[in-house]
Amino acid sequence: MSETTTAARALDVAREALRIEARAVSELGPRLGDAFVAAIEIILACKGRVAVMGMGKSGHVGRKIAATLASTGTPALFVHPAEASHGDLGMVTQQDIVLALSNSGESDELNAILPVLKRLGVPIIAMTGRAESSLAGHATIVLDSAVAEEACPLQLAPTASTTAQMALGDALAVALLDARGFKPEDFARSHPGGALGRKLLTHVRDLMRSGDELPRVAPAMPFTEMMRIMSAKGLGVAVVVDADDVVRGIFTDGDLRRLIERGDCDLRGLTAADVMHAKPRTIVDTALAVDAADLMESARITVVLVVDGAQRLLGAVTINDLMRAKVI
Repeated sequence: MSETTTAARALDVAREALRIEARAVSELGPRLGDAFVAAIEIILACKGRVAVMGMGKSGHVGRKIAATLASTGTPALFVHPAEASHGDLGMVTQQDIVLALSNSGESDELNAILPVLKRLGVPIIAMTGRAESSLAGHATIVLDSAVAEEACPLQLAPTASTTAQMALGDALAVALLDARGFKPEDFARSHPGGALGRKLLTHVRDLMRSGDELPRVAPAMPFTEMMRIMSAKGLGVAVVVDADDVVRGIFTDGDLRRLIERGDCDLRGLTAADVMHAKPRTIVDTALAVDAADLMESARITVVLVVDGAQRLLGAVTINDLMRAKVI
């Protein structure tokens, strides 16, 4: 077989696999109905967690479904059926719900613990491809994940069936997320180390420079003294405040460059009030750091002053502070 034919064959097989799996997912939608709604309702009413179980490839899918549920507002964990028979079943309480995955519905390890779960009074949601299976017979609610065929040409390896399980699990998680009124802020709390978590959980007060780090200057301060303080603090700005620490203006490195380029005045005879920009951009300390980033971008500035409700100076945040915190 030539290289071209081998490549063509590989592409044909791959495209056929994708077609079969896409068909398997698309056929799930029309089959959703009362059982799916009942599953949503019973999980929403659950006082405990969703214990997801499955063997083999269904177990791998189950772990992902448990993780997705947990990160979208539905407390969940994965319990391995084989380990459950040797003590791990103690993870499941009467307040929990079991979501059991098995395409055939005849997993020995899974079916061995189902009667025990029923005696405990734990509701069982089955996700299976066979409505007449043992798993379905033990279940409180049956979610149909049947597929017409596997993508595997030998019809042996779980392929389309596991894709269908994954998609149905995602549909369950998303429907629960919507029913709970889950918001981006809630998602961020489950992902504090992720990019979204940093954006939605980091506040300006967490990053701002404050206290002695701030280059505070009085309006009457001579220009040369202001430049000494500005240089010592290393923020590239001087903040002009009155006796009550209320922000009156700002002077930046850029302003200095423009003054020098003009060359039409004796800088030594000027005061901070003479050269400052009045009413600089400010933000409150309770604002999100991402809001400070948006303000910097829109105003084309690299430092934003942090103030309280009376416009008293509390701190300053630079673009470098935001970058170090990975907010931007």
